[in-house]
Order: sequence, then C-alpha cells, then structure tokens
Amino acid sequence: MKESFLQWASHLPQPWSTVAIAAMPILELRGSIPWASTVGGMSPIEAYVWSVVGNMLPIPFFLLFLGRVEKALRRYGPFDSFFSWLFARTRRRAELVERYGAVGLVLFVAIPLPVTGAWTGSVAAYLFDVPFRRAALAILVGVLLAGVVVTLAVQGVLRLW
Repeated sequence: MKESFLQWASHLPQPWSTVAIAAMPILELRGSIPWASTVGGMSPIEAYVWSVVGNMLPIPFFLLFLGRVEKALRRYGPFDSFFSWLFARTRRRAELVERYGAVGLVLFVAIPLPVTGAWTGSVAAYLFDVPFRRAALAILVGVLLAGVVVTLAVQGVLRLW
C-alpha cells in the first residue's frame, strides 16, 4: 500500500518528521509548525525551532548549486521548459527582491503564503544576483519571522484571515 509523505513522516521521531516536512518545497514551515504542534504534540518553541532548522537545511545547497544545476539541465527540453516556467513565475512574484535586494528578500520570505518561502526566495536570490552570504542571511531572517507569524497563528494569538 502506498503511503503519503505525511503518513510516512508520522513514523519518524517527531523532530525528524518536523525537519523533513519543513525542508519540503511548498510545505516548508507553514506546514511543519501546524503539524508539529498538533499531530506531533510539540510545544510551540520546539515546533518553531525544528521547523526553522528543517526549512533552512536545503537552502545553502540550493543557493550554491542552483546555477550549476540549471546550466547542466537546460540542455534537455523538459528541464529547459521547467526552468523557464519557474523563473518567469518567480520574477512575477518577487518584485520586492528586485526592488530592494536583500531587504526585499527578507520581506518576501517572511510572508507566510504559498510561493513566498525560503525555496522561492532562493530562486529569487539567484535570479536577482543577491550574493550568497546576503541571500542566506536574508532568507534566514525571513524564515525566522515567518516562523513567528505561523506559530502565533497556530496558537490562536494571531488571526491571518
């Protein structure tokens, strides 16, 4: 029987499942904090810390190697189409990064909405030539802020809608 990723993650020790969920594109900490707080029974601080760790885990690799991977894979039609689509989509959504550089990147990543997290922020940093150290720090600060917002929302302290 085929298990979903979340079912699979529920069999891991709780910190590991939280890190795994947070490291996934799309879910990131917007998915891992609610998961850890409800299914995992973690305290808000534990859920926050493990989610930030997991969300940031792939980002340095993504920042360092996206350019090389893109150049190597663009030779193949489906990958060329994928990168063209991804980069066009990111450019449309990343006006803050284009206009304000690293500060815009913090704000872009800090907004806990779909397609505004660390993964998309890494793509935006690559597209707008934000240097590695500035991009990594900006994404970290954005993830820390987004984590606070999501944690407060999960705890019922903050209403997002």
